[in-house]
Amino acid sequence: MVSITESAQEYLVDLLAKQNVEGIAVRVFILDAGTPRAETCISFCRPGEEKPDDEVQKYEGFNAYVDKPSIPFLEEAVVDFQKDSMGGQLTIKAPNSRMPKINGDSPLEDRVNYVLYNEINPGLAAHGGMVTLEEIFQDSVAVLRFGGGCQGCGMVDVTLKNGVEKTLLQQIPQLTEVRDITDHSNTENAYYR
Repeated sequence: MVSITESAQEYLVDLLAKQNVEGIAVRVFILDAGTPRAETCISFCRPGEEKPDDEVQKYEGFNAYVDKPSIPFLEEAVVDFQKDSMGGQLTIKAPNSRMPKINGDSPLEDRVNYVLYNEINPGLAAHGGMVTLEEIFQDSVAVLRFGGGCQGCGMVDVTLKNGVEKTLLQQIPQLTEVRDITDHSNTENAYYR
């Protein structure tokens, strides 16, 4: 779960006091959790703005409400405050915001996305390409969409069968099939034509 350092707690107590609102708290959440565009956020939370399923962390002088859907992505997250010549900076480091830690009990979508983001997309990025999971169909079929240099690429079938599909099926035995739903008729950015 989220850890708020002592220096960050002191900073937040002072910041919240300046808001002059009785019972004001902070809320920690992640926008676009589990995607490459994930952004970890901390905001003011006025009384009544917290959600019923938020997890509450109590600190001396304030409460921190943690967004329930963000919790798996906030494991090992740290909120810190470092003083500097300009006053200081509040930072949030959430190493699992783009992809939570996975294990055998993790949802199939999380495991597929983990392999795509950490093993497959770095290789495709060398050609300006990427692949994303659209959905898990019939509980065991991964439906993918290629983008960038992979959309319309003349080698996409080889990439799909010998690279992406092979890797996913080896690492995630629950998958039975991998399908591509990309419209490859658009070859404008294709790496190979």
